[in-house]
Amino acid sequence: MISATERIPILVIVGPTAVGKTAFSIALAKASNAEIVSADSRYFYRGMTIGTAKPTLGEMDGVRHHLIDVSDPDERWSLARFQREAGAAIRDIAGRGKNVIVVGGTGQYVRALLEGWVPPELNANEELRAVLERYGKEIGAKPLHEKLAILDPAAAARIEYQNMRRTIRALEVVFSTGRRFSDQRRQVEPPYRATILGLIRDRAELYARIDRRIDRMIRDGFLDEVRALLDRGYSPSLPSLSAIGYPQLAAVIGGTATLEDAVLAIRKATRTYVRRQANWFKLTDPAIHWLHLSEDSAAHV
Repeated sequence: MISATERIPILVIVGPTAVGKTAFSIALAKASNAEIVSADSRYFYRGMTIGTAKPTLGEMDGVRHHLIDVSDPDERWSLARFQREAGAAIRDIAGRGKNVIVVGGTGQYVRALLEGWVPPELNANEELRAVLERYGKEIGAKPLHEKLAILDPAAAARIEYQNMRRTIRALEVVFSTGRRFSDQRRQVEPPYRATILGLIRDRAELYARIDRRIDRMIRDGFLDEVRALLDRGYSPSLPSLSAIGYPQLAAVIGGTATLEDAVLAIRKATRTYVRRQANWFKLTDPAIHWLHLSEDSAAHV
């Protein structure tokens, strides 16, 4: 058993996309001699800056960030890899006498850190994965998820049917090992002493911020960013390019959608994502200290 004094203290900042986590965490890091570990799965990839709302060097304002721009878009990340990389970054920061702030919108990654998940280490079976991907395209995301529910109800309960990539990963583990995916994910006592701070805004204000952010992304060259990735040979079917905005703008480039249609689709997908994020961090969770932010007032509990 790890004693409280042996655990590394970390501050974890969570909340929906566009709520203001980036600016808040950077200001806090500057005031507390801290460095930031990103727990946003979209931030890993180089060349994907505008569409992920990744903080620029100017916005970082001298605060060191970890797990940003560390991979090419065709590199695969797993939960196990994130656990290793994030853990190494946290130990490095604490070892240098600095405070650690973990910031993220990817609920699964944050929960894995906080709860000590030990995901199964299994090399990707590319042939099996390709078969499952083709099958998923043929029957659709919901029927595929129903197949998983039959084989592994516990895993299916934790995976939203829209997330075909995670459904396929769970099925891949089941078929490769003959054991349920949910049975293979262990939990150990986490080596961190975490304080969790949640940021929230009124829904109408949050949606307005989302719309302004999307409009700003388009003005800043989001379409050109997607075009550059495709020109470099990255397939729009890559998991990294499934991030909101990239498939929609790839369709514009491919001539199957207008920019106006794409913007509307991005707004709709982002709102859906906000609702999914809320499933990971609930207002009723007693472990989370919620701060209500607004455009015209200071944060208040």
